[in-house]
Amino acid sequence: MALDTQKIIDDLKDASILELNDLVKAIEEEFDVKAAAPVAAGAAAGADAAAEKDAFDVELTEAGQEKVKVIKEVRGITGLGLKDSKDLVDGAPKVIKEGVAKADADEMKTKLEAVGATVTLK
Repeated sequence: MALDTQKIIDDLKDASILELNDLVKAIEEEFDVKAAAPVAAGAAAGADAAAEKDAFDVELTEAGQEKVKVIKEVRGITGLGLKDSKDLVDGAPKVIKEGVAKADADEMKTKLEAVGATVTLK
């Protein structure tokens, strides 16, 4: 049985975030693997690169106990609808905002942590 790569890609394009999340979990369980982003080799450059950085990605690492409050904050920050915000929170860890100024990123982090979320600035 040959794989129809184009059909698989087309099916993935039509899938919702929730369906894709379920697919990843099923693949992890079936093949006993863990889906993780590769670590960049240049990331070890360390503090000098972080000091010069002027744009940050705000990543929701974990929703915490007050998931409903986190969803409301994510909606306010991203402007997404309720379903998309819920899917984003359910799929944590996820980047919720990219290329944000340091002050804005810190403000978003503070708001999310105030409702119990764990946030990482990258």
